[in-house]
Amino acid sequence: MEIRDRKAAQRRAGIMARRGLPQAERAAANAAICARILAMPCFQKAENLLLYAAFGGEVDFAGLAEQAARLGKTVAYPVCGENFTLTAAVPGPDGWEAYGIRTPVLERAVLIRPETLDLVLVPCTAFDAACRRVGMGKGYYDRYLPRCRNAVALGVAFEAQRVPEAAADEQDRRLDGFVTERKVYRGTDEFEL
Repeated sequence: MEIRDRKAAQRRAGIMARRGLPQAERAAANAAICARILAMPCFQKAENLLLYAAFGGEVDFAGLAEQAARLGKTVAYPVCGENFTLTAAVPGPDGWEAYGIRTPVLERAVLIRPETLDLVLVPCTAFDAACRRVGMGKGYYDRYLPRCRNAVALGVAFEAQRVPEAAADEQDRRLDGFVTERKVYRGTDEFEL
């Protein structure tokens, strides 16, 4: 099977796995993941974060974002643009729109340069213990993360999305770590997690 087909199969299975979690299990897993992240030195030291608004059964960071804001951290969200570009934007009070995914309105947001980010929380559809990920297939994060040269790139998923070996190729960036409800996986030693 070609890598493209393996990615598609892992993507479908991972999405089904995260969407299939019972409500009580999802709530407990979300709470555990957010608690793990809050306790991590990379979160505690971070001043500028890039989170994402949960979509399609992804890990929900609403509570984590509120806590980060209370701690005085700048919380940005991704805005996907033309040519598969990604921009980090801090939405204003009326700065949200929804196109299936809750997204900041660029004209009513403060933009954050990628090199000023300290922590990027990266979604996925599937991942492995070596911290390789399968995304949604457009490559937004794979293009963006190399520009975040000062940030810890931390994948976030439910343990049900873990696969023995992610169908990653040369364009797929290995992350510094992955956080699930059960544990923290280390991908590199470049940053303290």
